[in-house]
Amino acid sequence: MSDDRGEPGREPAGRSGPDESPALTEVRPGGEEASEPLERREPRPWIERIGLAAVAFVLAVLFFGVAAASWFGGELFLAVMGAVGCVMTVWVGALTLIRG
Repeated sequence: MSDDRGEPGREPAGRSGPDESPALTEVRPGGEEASEPLERREPRPWIERIGLAAVAFVLAVLFFGVAAASWFGGELFLAVMGAVGCVMTVWVGALTLIRG
């Protein structure tokens, strides 16, 4: 006799619905899914976008300062890591403005 319930915590094979796509829902660190799909979220207000981009800009300046000080101090590895941190922070700040 076959038990089609499967293991506890798992869905039986072949019984997934069309709205259970992982690309449409957000999974939070605790494992629970967000209450609404990602497409239905409203973008952040412009004032919030500008504020977050300003914070990213300040952090990018600090990373650049670490990179410059390390370069002139002869610490090549730390200079490269500071420069990478600066570029990544600028990138995320720009994405915050563009995508919201």
